[in-house]
Amino acid sequence: MSTGAAPPAQPARAPAPAVPPARHRTEADRPAPRPPQPGEETHEVLADRPGVLVVRHGDTVVKTHTAGTDREALTRRLRTAAHPALRGVLLPPLPFDDRGTLLLTGADGRATTRWPHGTPVDPHRPEAAPWQQAARLLAGLHTVPPQELPCTPPPFRGPRKVALAVRRMRTAVTAAAGAQAEETAGPAPAVPAQPAHPAAPGPPPGQAPVLPQAAAPVVERAAALLPSWATGAAPAPRADTLCHGDLHLGQLVHRPDGGGWLLIDVDDMGLGDPAWDLARPAAWFAAGLLAPETWAAFLTAYQAAGGTAVHTADDPWPQLDVPARALTVQTAALAVAKAATGRRVLDAVEQVVVDACARMATPPRPSAPRTGSVG
Repeated sequence: MSTGAAPPAQPARAPAPAVPPARHRTEADRPAPRPPQPGEETHEVLADRPGVLVVRHGDTVVKTHTAGTDREALTRRLRTAAHPALRGVLLPPLPFDDRGTLLLTGADGRATTRWPHGTPVDPHRPEAAPWQQAARLLAGLHTVPPQELPCTPPPFRGPRKVALAVRRMRTAVTAAAGAQAEETAGPAPAVPAQPAHPAAPGPPPGQAPVLPQAAAPVVERAAALLPSWATGAAPAPRADTLCHGDLHLGQLVHRPDGGGWLLIDVDDMGLGDPAWDLARPAAWFAAGLLAPETWAAFLTAYQAAGGTAVHTADDPWPQLDVPARALTVQTAALAVAKAATGRRVLDAVEQVVVDACARMATPPRPSAPRTGSVG
């Protein structure tokens, strides 16, 4: 496909790794669970991260949401996900009782929801990653008329999470620096990054390890160049479309009833700019983490299914540029925060996204517009 003029957010691409990440270092990376035996009731922790607990009980999944969750907004998101207009697109929540209650308050005061269990994407089979199916699901979500829904969805939370990620990075780096300063034996050597992610074998040969303290200012400079709406500090210029708000391969499950792939996790869903939902794969492609042919197939499938986020597949960057930059900043900030918390250097994938931030913050050299074919 022709890209038209080279977008400022699209850096020189590095070779794609063997395994495009579903989402770097998350529950999507854990091995596939052992299938239950006949008659066996399955109890399994699917996700246990700060503020969120997801537990499977047989064919049901119970999610405990973060403290301080806006219950009114979450209720509207749940009602939207349960509406027939989203059938075949979003995994619908399960009611807790015959009255159709979709949200309960736990003993600790946190919101709890209930969902059907589905099989997640296998991170160890990159050749089977359902990118085109994800694109079609997004197109289906983006073409649902909001006026047909049972309530007005709240604003999507995508831009707000960019600012939260940058704040988390600052806190983690400051805490790590303070802990190091308190060590009586002097500065401790950084712990090498562990190659837990199949796409992160460690720093490339000849490349010096990068400390989180050195990477954080790079991410800060890229974040400072984002428009205010991309960090949630101002209303988005477009807010007329139902968006997922946090699309990655870990947000898809396959139901055993033959219903195909479905989107999950409505915590960030709401009205916003649909380009945001395409921004993470766009950012990965620009950074070299997603193969050109995979990106081309994703974008083609999205437009063929009627998606409205981009005007043309020949040059989608006028719509994707700012969201892709924002998602690059968010990904890099979270990567630096995790490295700082773990008192280690950045691994190879983390370095790639920080390098992308460095290119974003570097003024481009004057050059003639470039046209060509990608993928």
